Amino acid sequence: MLRFSQTLARFNRLNPGAIGALRLSSTYNIPKTQKGVIFYENGGDLHYKDIPVPKPKSNEILVNVKYSGVCHTDLHAWKGDWPLATKLPLVGGHEGAGIVVAKGENVNNFEIGDFAGIKWLNGSCMGCEMCDQGFESNCAKADLSGYTHDGSFQQYATADSVQAAKIPEGTDLAGVAPILCAGVTVYKALKTSGAKPGQWVAISGAAGGLGSLAVQYAEAMGLRVLGIDGGEGKEQLFKSLGGEVFIDFTKVKDIPAAVIEATHGGAHAVINVSVSDAAINGSIHYVRPQGTVVLVGLPAHAVVKSDVFSHVVKSISIKGSYVGNRADTREAIEFFSRGLIKSPIKVVGLSDLPEVYKLMEAGKILGRYVVDTER
Repeated sequence: MLRFSQTLARFNRLNPGAIGALRLSSTYNIPKTQKGVIFYENGGDLHYKDIPVPKPKSNEILVNVKYSGVCHTDLHAWKGDWPLATKLPLVGGHEGAGIVVAKGENVNNFEIGDFAGIKWLNGSCMGCEMCDQGFESNCAKADLSGYTHDGSFQQYATADSVQAAKIPEGTDLAGVAPILCAGVTVYKALKTSGAKPGQWVAISGAAGGLGSLAVQYAEAMGLRVLGIDGGEGKEQLFKSLGGEVFIDFTKVKDIPAAVIEATHGGAHAVINVSVSDAAINGSIHYVRPQGTVVLVGLPAHAVVKSDVFSHVVKSISIKGSYVGNRADTREAIEFFSRGLIKSPIKVVGLSDLPEVYKLMEAGKILGRYVVDTER
């Protein structure tokens, strides 16, 4: 007999958007083992295999993950690029969208059958200065999905119920998956930039997973969007998402001059979602006076260099923006639910994750790859 999760996945593929019709109200048949992708050392083999289904703690929900977006952070986590040790062995992934199938005894904000999302921030202490101010992602005790906590590249994953995202019933789970990290992250970055409607925002890495969503959020927020990227099909994607001016770095030698000319003085804000330190440092030169450069992408060992004289005379700001809090998540999902944001995704099987990483390393991904955990 097919498990409910298998039947549900097949129904959803045949009837996109109708997954909510099969929502159960009480109990699910939860297996003891599941399919997942796990690695045992940084940069080691990625194993698609049977692994145990985790049991939720008293404060956690267990989510039957239907789809999970693949983020560049997942690649960094696997390779061990950052000065923060990963949990090993580790199941990556932090853009998981699915259904709550079990919960701990202290969970009162989710019910069995609810749609839920697994975010990068899996949990935080909720009692420190950062958490009190709404900066939970900066909590010293933050627990991170797909990094310090097994993530969403498996069919069943746990999440602290306080930080888990609430997803409206009937939502396209494949489409909303990238919103849980990429969408929330760029939406928060745009808020951090302070850019106002009618002003120019330059998005470096505009046709990638984060950039393709940043273009749409910026347009929905009333900003004029200039995109910087390079490669086949990227300008076409950028323009189809509502972007106004595209600069192909493979064809234009002087990027700062091109941006300044196109925006009549420079971008009021720059959102750096690329993983190129050269691109990040270049953005310092084309942001206009009183403008803000926002750092989002995290290339390994990158350093930002800003000439002090120009920095002071232009009175520019350089800010880091690190994902978003619960309010940012709710707002980002609302933009998606209202139809203002479309996730440009390609759905492949979870077993294809190693190939997705290869494409990511080669810079050949348009939009976002999403894995279906049933294949």
